[in-house]
Amino acid sequence: MVNFMSFHGTITMINDFVTGQDGEGEGCYKLIFVEDGSGGSVNFVVSPTTYFVDHRMVAVGDRITGYYDGNAPVPFIYPPQYRALVMVKESSAQNVKVDYFNSQLESSDGTLRLNLSPYTQMVLTNGQSFSKYPGNRNLIVIYGPATMSIPAQTTPYRIIVWC
Repeated sequence: MVNFMSFHGTITMINDFVTGQDGEGEGCYKLIFVEDGSGGSVNFVVSPTTYFVDHRMVAVGDRITGYYDGNAPVPFIYPPQYRALVMVKESSAQNVKVDYFNSQLESSDGTLRLNLSPYTQMVLTNGQSFSKYPGNRNLIVIYGPATMSIPAQTTPYRIIVWC
């Protein structure tokens, strides 16, 4: 199970990231520098398999949240450098939660519970329909308003199942 951790901030720089000496992956990997405004910063390594919610292009100055595996090994450098699994460009029109959801559709951190409706779109990361129950899986949940309860409850607009 992936231990999703996140870092939220503003992109300050985007560079190509060299992965080998033969040039095979040249231009396919990016290093995105993100600062949180209170002195914290992170470098995200973005690969061709990094999932960008809504396939949105990012640029310097954009507010983003990057998700990475908190259990994955990382180089002992500052600022920390994480392999980005999911990237979300900030939008006032929607909220996004990336986490493992149990059989009751509650997030692993206990902050969000999902209520499915017939209008909840469920897809795979490749855009194809997902027809099974989404519980006990890693999910990218896109939603609007949520209750003020603990855990907050929402009926998501879309669930992206990350197999």
